[in-house]
Amino acid sequence: MADETHKPPPLPGELPVLPLLKTVVFPLTLQPLAVNRPVSVESVNRALASDRMLLFVMQEGEETDPQPEHLKRVGTVGLIRQMAKGPAATHIIVEGVARARIEEASRTGAVLKARIRAIPEQIERTLEVEAYHRRLNDLIERALSQATGFSQELRGIVMNITDPLRLAYLIASMLDMKADDKQRFLEIDSLIVKLQAIADALAREVELLELKGKIESQAEKEMSQAQRQYFLRQQLKAIQEELGEAEGGETKELRTRVEDAKLPENVASVAFREIDRLERMTPASPEYQMIRTYLDWILDIPWNVTTDDRLDPVEARRVLDEDHYDLDKVKERIVEYLAVLKLKGDMKGPILCFAGPPGVGKTSLGQSIARAMSRKFVRISLGGVRDEAEIRGHRRTYIGALPGRIVQALKQAGSVNPVFMLDEIDKVSAGFQGDPAAALLEVLDPAQNNTFRDHYLEVTLDLSRVLFITTANHLGPVHPALLDRMEVITLSGYTEEEKAHIARQYLIPRQLREHGLQPGAVAFTDAALSRIISEYTRESGVRNLERQIGTIARKVAARVAMTQTPPAPPTPAAAPEPPPPGTPPFDHAQGAPSGSRGTPSTAPLLPAAPTIAEPVAHIDAAQIAEYLGVPRFRREVEFRTSRPGVATGVAWTETGGDVLFIEASLIPGGKENIVLTGQLGNVMQESAKAAVSHIRAAARELHIPPDFLEHHDLHVHVPAGAIPKDGPSAGVTMATAILSAVRNEPVRQDVAMTGEITLSGLVLPVGGIREKALAARRQGLKTFILPERNSPDLADLPEEVRHDMDFVPVSTLEEVLKVALPVAEETLQRRT
Repeated sequence: MADETHKPPPLPGELPVLPLLKTVVFPLTLQPLAVNRPVSVESVNRALASDRMLLFVMQEGEETDPQPEHLKRVGTVGLIRQMAKGPAATHIIVEGVARARIEEASRTGAVLKARIRAIPEQIERTLEVEAYHRRLNDLIERALSQATGFSQELRGIVMNITDPLRLAYLIASMLDMKADDKQRFLEIDSLIVKLQAIADALAREVELLELKGKIESQAEKEMSQAQRQYFLRQQLKAIQEELGEAEGGETKELRTRVEDAKLPENVASVAFREIDRLERMTPASPEYQMIRTYLDWILDIPWNVTTDDRLDPVEARRVLDEDHYDLDKVKERIVEYLAVLKLKGDMKGPILCFAGPPGVGKTSLGQSIARAMSRKFVRISLGGVRDEAEIRGHRRTYIGALPGRIVQALKQAGSVNPVFMLDEIDKVSAGFQGDPAAALLEVLDPAQNNTFRDHYLEVTLDLSRVLFITTANHLGPVHPALLDRMEVITLSGYTEEEKAHIARQYLIPRQLREHGLQPGAVAFTDAALSRIISEYTRESGVRNLERQIGTIARKVAARVAMTQTPPAPPTPAAAPEPPPPGTPPFDHAQGAPSGSRGTPSTAPLLPAAPTIAEPVAHIDAAQIAEYLGVPRFRREVEFRTSRPGVATGVAWTETGGDVLFIEASLIPGGKENIVLTGQLGNVMQESAKAAVSHIRAAARELHIPPDFLEHHDLHVHVPAGAIPKDGPSAGVTMATAILSAVRNEPVRQDVAMTGEITLSGLVLPVGGIREKALAARRQGLKTFILPERNSPDLADLPEEVRHDMDFVPVSTLEEVLKVALPVAEETLQRRT
């Protein structure tokens, strides 16, 4: 297509100038203007006096009396089509004719005129121009589809315009563009660039119009929803007034509850503040229910509710003895606390930690302490807790937030001075949510737990009157700072005699009651209990022992139930005869007169019957296998230590003491290698190497060849290889096993030993002597070798253990060998 030149009418060489403030007049468009400045009025008058033609130019700045240097260089020549004089300004309608450039401008008095040159417009009839033309039409349609400032009459005007230049100027005059942007648009010479600029501006304007429409629609929708909620609330208010449930009744009730609860001053002020916030909210607000739940927690916590302590140490000791056998240290500590509380009248609760193997009664002892003191008992398990919020609670900003388990347990207890047991404190572990042990530091510190602060409550809570008891199987994993705040009381394992006593006094009656058997329905001989303890359990506590007794009780109960004859159904036609005078009232639940045991063949057995029944089953040692099957544990010391190179050691574990056998063997044809197997830890491996080094260094004193490892390998093995083992206490046992293998002499079969060995052959003290001695006694060992510096620990052993076993304190390996290898030692001494 050929380009065409838009030819304006002939223009004079000089025209009066009308300076414009932030306004641009475009060619080929009509535009109204208000004229009130003297220079502008004078230019209009001169134009009307001649050919009605003016040069409209935007001025720079906002000068009220512009000079020629304030004028832009490009403007629009226009004709005044209409004029109307008003009281404040003269209103004119001008028609833009063509663009013009100022060659020279001058001012004489109030007359501003310029010598001009017309700027021709190029009209390009190309496909690109046509595409822009259609795009402008589409954008106008989109703009008109919005309820905006564009007039609907514009559609007909735009559709009838075929000149793309005229369309571009028309849209530019209607768009809300900045004056500088309009001036730059006027100065563009290329039609393509001009169309692209106006299309971009119009597209941006359409997007703003659509976004504005969307916002207005959303606001209108929310407005209608709010109006609907307001209408429904007004209806609900009217219904509540009819029912006598006027607004404010709930908050009034809460205020009354807060006043009656006699909360601490700081807590009451927080509660009243939250009630004030509640009054200003609507029940439909999400925060309303959060505040309501918070107030319920504040009112449910027993801030000032206490139970009266039983301050009678004698009665408390009687209750403790009634519930638990032995455990004198714990009982004495509780009695001491009650005695001081009785004399002083006020004392912070101690922080006790019961440490010991499973099944020795740590948890049940806490319940017994609460009963002895007439306090409430509450317990939480810390096993697997790895979130600090479990202790301190979540902050109220979280959805579904709750107080921590400390506050929840106090609510459950219903008093502020319960016996509070934190079970399995050694099982607490840190996670990415925080370290619960760090949160427990404040809870278990008597110096600061009177101001404990839960994250949910955000008020201080006094925990100083709580008697905290923690339990642990092993103190190693417990945080050192936490351990420093607690008074540790060690609960060791029981001897066989103690287990038998506990079984008769506590376990057997409880299992009979739980299995529906009357007290005394099953009778165990001493030999039967001893066999259950030694052959079917191997533990420090009595948990498995109770489980085995329960198995026997269950089998007896099944046999009784299968051989029992059910009572005959009553005859409907026969009326019951009145009982003769003096006959005791009939107990329909028991099936016999009240106070009578009844007949076993016709009356069902009841749990927890108050009378002692005739034994249904007599259990002796020979019958145990019929009830419990093949024995699970046998004494294997004689079998395991019958050959040279095997020594019996003892070890301490989290479940108590245990016996381990250490084997050593010299392998011919080796290269002095030392092989250690049995899943040994680093410390245990180093103990074995230290024992070998001492034996090689003191070979002559030990009466063995100094080159005993030449052309040999030494293999030390600790059976039960699936179980990890570590610690230094097996040092003397490994040294004894190695010497036994080198001398080819067996170790005494009735000897167990423990102690750490050094490179100089000294025997150093170790821990867990009580548990290790009990484990050796369970295996029938009669002699126990221990370090000399552990001799004071023998005072903690039960009397029967010290009586049955021979304890040999030693300081050097040579002293160990005199006891463990006496035959070999005597022979070697005679040879020398």
